[in-house]
Amino acid sequence: MKVKKEYIILAIVIIALAVYLAMRTSDRTQYELPDIPLLISKEISKLQITRDKGIIVLNKKDDKWYIAPEEYLADGSKVKDMLSAIENLTVTALVSESKNYILYDLNGEKRINVKAWQGENLKRDVDLGKTASSFRHTFVKMAGDERVYHARGNFRNNFDFKVDDLRDKLVLALSAVDIQQIQVAGDQQSLTLNKTPVSVVVEGTQTEKKTEVTPAANQPVWQSADGQAVDETVVQQILTAASKLRCEKYITDRRKDEFTSPLYTLQLNGAQEYSLSIFAKIAEEDTNYPAVSSGSDYAFLLSDSQVDRIMKDPIKAPKTPEPDTAKSE
Repeated sequence: MKVKKEYIILAIVIIALAVYLAMRTSDRTQYELPDIPLLISKEISKLQITRDKGIIVLNKKDDKWYIAPEEYLADGSKVKDMLSAIENLTVTALVSESKNYILYDLNGEKRINVKAWQGENLKRDVDLGKTASSFRHTFVKMAGDERVYHARGNFRNNFDFKVDDLRDKLVLALSAVDIQQIQVAGDQQSLTLNKTPVSVVVEGTQTEKKTEVTPAANQPVWQSADGQAVDETVVQQILTAASKLRCEKYITDRRKDEFTSPLYTLQLNGAQEYSLSIFAKIAEEDTNYPAVSSGSDYAFLLSDSQVDRIMKDPIKAPKTPEPDTAKSE
């Protein structure tokens, strides 16, 4: 009888504990997550990114994004990451109702406010804080809601840019295989290189004549106009460096036409003509060179390493005759 009584008491304790835990869990989840309307990234026409007193506005025109008010072309890949984060914004949990926004970098100095429009309609308005310690969530606060939430993903860095960071840094774009002529000018010298098909002599039998065969179009060689030997490897390095040239940053206090007397000029001719001019460093201790190109409306800076890859001498050095080591008898 005593054992039966103990079982009854134990069962009552277990039931009470289960009810307590269930109620406690229920209390913890008695809140509703904000309803975030569906927004397709392709339908977004305007973005505004605000941090402290800095505001960046991007507008979509003809499937490209431009930074207002100067209408600088924006980096398409960076804008794409922004649009993806906005489209896929998903709130997963309530974090805080205390309004202690400093803990989450959602205070005025550190928060990043992101607004997105579809036409004239504001579709997103969210404050971004720091990344959670798991690096799988970002602290956010929705417009009109004082609470702090977890949003799925680590995406704050997708919006943490200055204007120059967001500009498209591509200043020269070309297909290296399409270039048929290269003109180089620098150090008071000029050089012209031409892409030329080479005729190959094929030996026949004793009763056949020698014939000339021109190789396929993808097998020409580079030759200088004045007959100097050309280093094909160096020529390809120059073309590779120039084919998708991205600058370090743009020069905003001088116009493109204010730069004169270049140290080095590269002219590339094919179906189109391309040009790149590199100028002396503004200060001796600088680690970059001012430059202008046919692919950009603005002057820009190239790094020392970029200039080193472009300002190569494609002419082969003459071979030094080998010394006569034969011994006299």
